[in-house]
Amino acid sequence: MMPYVNIRITKEGATPEQKALLIQGATQLLVDVLGKNPVTTVVVIDEVDIDNWGMGGETITAFRQKFLNK
Repeated sequence: MMPYVNIRITKEGATPEQKALLIQGATQLLVDVLGKNPVTTVVVIDEVDIDNWGMGGETITAFRQKFLNK
């Protein structure tokens, strides 16, 4: 069975290089910890708009305005 990793991040400009590092790192973690085959390891990065991501009962946009811009 092939490992499947889903990474969700807010859509705020992660570069292709950063995404490649996330994919490489997640793959290597499964190799190191579980002995999984990197060739059959699938990593998917989903980028979510901050208005579609909530925290503390608020969208990330509202949360940041309320708590981080004091």
